[in-house]
Amino acid sequence: MGEIESSKLRSDFLNALLSRRRPIPQAAVAVEIGKPVTNPMYQGSSLLGSREVMESCPKDDIDGFRDELVEENLYLITEASEQGRLPVLILSRKQSVLKKRPAIVIIHSSYKCKEWLRPLLDAYSSRGYIAVAIDSRYHGERASSTTTYQEALISSWKNGDTMPFIFDTVWDLIKLADYLVQREDVDPCRIGITGESLGGMHAWFAAVADIRYAVVSPIIGVQGFRWALDNDKWQARVDSIKPVFEEARIDLGKDAIDKEVVEKVWDRIAPGLTSRFDAPDSIPNIAPRPQLILHGGEDPRCPLAGLHIPVSRAQEAYKEARCPENFQFITESGIGHQMTASMVKAASDWFDKFLKP
Repeated sequence: MGEIESSKLRSDFLNALLSRRRPIPQAAVAVEIGKPVTNPMYQGSSLLGSREVMESCPKDDIDGFRDELVEENLYLITEASEQGRLPVLILSRKQSVLKKRPAIVIIHSSYKCKEWLRPLLDAYSSRGYIAVAIDSRYHGERASSTTTYQEALISSWKNGDTMPFIFDTVWDLIKLADYLVQREDVDPCRIGITGESLGGMHAWFAAVADIRYAVVSPIIGVQGFRWALDNDKWQARVDSIKPVFEEARIDLGKDAIDKEVVEKVWDRIAPGLTSRFDAPDSIPNIAPRPQLILHGGEDPRCPLAGLHIPVSRAQEAYKEARCPENFQFITESGIGHQMTASMVKAASDWFDKFLKP
């Protein structure tokens, strides 16, 4: 993908994000001091599961690590709306002499929150990173009940005034980058981003939108949305946020959710997701910045066959940029929609390779 074409796609995507935005006219992002969350909000009806995989992330063995750890809880004002207050959790090690360090942004999966990510934040901060987590839109501190996210998706379908699936949080991540590059302890050229599932999608699209995310590793988040529609492989993704599709089915007078219902919902709540901004164009657009895509070979939400074209195009884009080593796609045979310890290790190694001096 040529530089002009790449810039055009990025500009088109930013315009799409701005189309449903109420930006605040100010040069710097406003910051409010917060407090630690003692009772995190988790949504949905499924069990939380184990943090064991995250706890496997490489961690430096440091005597008195907890005494060295600095925790920051704050809010960034990202736009003039009810959801425009972005909760941020930052962990880092104390410094005797202030110096700029790499930062890593980690984004949670659906129905969880930034506090869920503590094992990863601990691990990265122990290794000298400024470790950052946020609550994505309608999650964590931005949720008022266990159904807030699902209700927001339905509202978006009904009213078309928000983009709670992926795109609104991407806007927040752009404003987060505005904040991070202004910090005295962050090297603005060494900011990485990763996430699991929905968080992987956020990482993917944030890297598309903002070149300040210098290294990216989406985990079980990249999929071909158009491919899934055209090959009747949309069901697993739809089932993960089914209420909005059921509401659309009723509104469209259908007896069952079908391809037409799914396509109309995507076009309404995330315009361009099945066309201009889908993986075949947006994944290569990240080149030449280092990009590692981690994937489960049997993942029904991110079917492997739907990634053949995006991966092939990305490989070509990185070759054209003369840095084929900056792109890697790893799929784990026999793994479904699940983040594994080997994925966590691979992402950790990728960031160390490209962000550490």
